Amino acid sequence: MQANWDSLRPLLYEAIGTTIYLVLVTFVVGGLIGLFLGTVLYVTRKGGLLANAPINLLLNVIVNVVRPIPFIILLAALGPVTLQVVGTTIGRDAAAFVMIVAASFSIARIVEQNLVTVDPGVIEAARAVGAGPLRIILTLLIPEALGPLVLGYTFVVIGIVDISAMAGTVGGGGLGDFALVQGYQRFNWQVTLVATLVIIAGVQVIQFFGNWLARKVLRR
Repeated sequence: MQANWDSLRPLLYEAIGTTIYLVLVTFVVGGLIGLFLGTVLYVTRKGGLLANAPINLLLNVIVNVVRPIPFIILLAALGPVTLQVVGTTIGRDAAAFVMIVAASFSIARIVEQNLVTVDPGVIEAARAVGAGPLRIILTLLIPEALGPLVLGYTFVVIGIVDISAMAGTVGGGGLGDFALVQGYQRFNWQVTLVATLVIIAGVQVIQFFGNWLARKVLRR
């Protein structure tokens, strides 16, 4: 079947815009929440700046429970919560909420793993000269791990693009929905191919930018 791009082109542009919206909102909000949770996981571990075994155990359990859940199942499982927070379980904002939850816990673990690579001796030296925990976190801990964090966040953004393709299952739209509804379900493989190529191109841009930014940070 030959695709009618005169009618499909506006739908493609709308799908691209929706995907960009979902990815950006998830990355910004989920990225900040994940950075906070990951930092708390690191500083509350045994021997950490703010060692607290109960909090660390609780956060670890929550992260370990939520992180492995497939996104499509998480969409259904969080239905009641999504309804309370967003007011609906369908549409773009409902999909964005679940994407933020999924991304936050994945980012939290990545942040914790990257903070572990910071030399403990540097932190001890800062504590020895009287620096407080908050100052150490903001001016030493995170800046020291910034290069690996950039690469970690780049990996997460690509994962967010991946899960955004499933937003269509709850009416969230995006390129995944466009490829399925306008392409696969209508046996129009040209449409599916175009949507796939757009996603691949976007992922390549994100990966190249993330690699470039990480190199700049590591050379500072």
